[in-house]
Amino acid sequence: MTADATPHRPAGTTRRPGREGARQAARTAAGRGPATVYAAGARTRRSPVPRRAPAPRRPPRLPGGEGGPLGRAYRRACRAWDRPLTAYYLIMGSALLVTVLGLVMVFSASQIEALRYGLSSTYYFQKQVLAALLGAMLLLIAVRMPVALHRACAYPLLAVSVFLMCLVQVPGIGVEVNGNQNWIGLGGPFQLQPSEFGKLALVLWGADLLARKREKGPMTQWRHLLVPLVPVALLLLGLIMLGGDMGTAMIVAAIALGLLWLAGAPTRLFASVLGVGAVLAALLVWSSPNRMSRLQCLGVTDPDAGALDPCWQAVHGIYALASGGLFGSGLGASVEKWGQLPEPHTDFIFAVTGEELGLAGTLSVLALFAALGYAGIRVAGRTEDPFVRYAAGGVTTWIAVQAGINIGAVLGLLPIAGVPLPLFSYGGSALLPTMFAVGLLIAFARSDPAARAALAARQPALGGLLRRGRAGRKGKTMRRRSGRPPSGER
Repeated sequence: MTADATPHRPAGTTRRPGREGARQAARTAAGRGPATVYAAGARTRRSPVPRRAPAPRRPPRLPGGEGGPLGRAYRRACRAWDRPLTAYYLIMGSALLVTVLGLVMVFSASQIEALRYGLSSTYYFQKQVLAALLGAMLLLIAVRMPVALHRACAYPLLAVSVFLMCLVQVPGIGVEVNGNQNWIGLGGPFQLQPSEFGKLALVLWGADLLARKREKGPMTQWRHLLVPLVPVALLLLGLIMLGGDMGTAMIVAAIALGLLWLAGAPTRLFASVLGVGAVLAALLVWSSPNRMSRLQCLGVTDPDAGALDPCWQAVHGIYALASGGLFGSGLGASVEKWGQLPEPHTDFIFAVTGEELGLAGTLSVLALFAALGYAGIRVAGRTEDPFVRYAAGGVTTWIAVQAGINIGAVLGLLPIAGVPLPLFSYGGSALLPTMFAVGLLIAFARSDPAARAALAARQPALGGLLRRGRAGRKGKTMRRRSGRPPSGER
């Protein structure tokens, strides 16, 4: 055999790899690199072993394990929260509780105010109960109305609201209350504030307008978003500001901005509209000494000039909340409503609630409003109908912003704007359209396909339960009759 001859090796045998081959084989076994296999005198590369994907994050462990009582309760709560009728029950329950609790607090907070004017102690309470009954009728009407009929009523409601808001400025028809001329006298003790119905009209009309534009195609140009929504909103704002009601104007502006946000307005366009609105609001505040004095009351805790001080109401609202403690002084035991706190049954009823029911009562009211707001957002987020999405979002924005402005003013975090707490404060003009708006939310929650199927499934079950109950009562009656012997027979 010569020096350069290759030794003969039987076919099918494999040459043992050297040190480098052993290292690569070890790395391959560990999943860190390719392996080199020597077979039949040739080197072939094996594809690298893929790395193992990270394990998904496990839910937090509960005390007692997944099968423990807490684990079962947690899973049961999650299933109940994800049911199709959750928003439906949240809206009904929270709105009903807020309205009933508001009636109780109006009865407690308005007695001294009524006696000061020589009226019956239940005067304001009786009017509020009447408004609540009318509002309940409007709520039921709104629940039973189909979505197409809501859309058909948008334009007539807007026209009537604008007409009534124009009548407010006519001498002899408009009535001035607390420096604001935003009321129409209906004869006797009854008055109407058309701007409250203007909020509802803007929600319905704006939702229908944006839904029609969305149905025709994507709104890619800015004029499709702003025209005519913003001009009509400015018309309503102008009519409201003619009467001097800055608080209602802020809520109407918030509704318009909420509709633009839901319609998918670009951030730059939305920021521009918001900036222009903020500049106009600053000019209106700066031009009015009354509004400037309210702005200066933020953080004030000691009025200097007695009841004539512009910060008197804000300071005594803080006093009422501070004296309530954890559970309050008791229902009807408020001290601030005895002439110290102005408007205890309207704008500052939340302060009387804090004094009589304490921190527990105020947190309960906040929780109910939070539940109502969450349910409205859930309805708007889960629907496929553009009108339902915009209308539900507009109503939720309306109630949430108005509640935030009222509660923020009572807490001393915002200037006093003179707006009532929705569904809670005294005032029929504010209660009627708000309850109709709540009926809208309930109707939208019922219109969801899954919710309709769940309600349809429960109706036969309820009917069967009632039939079984009637059959059971009938069977018991027959057994009693059959077991009784006839007269004269032993």
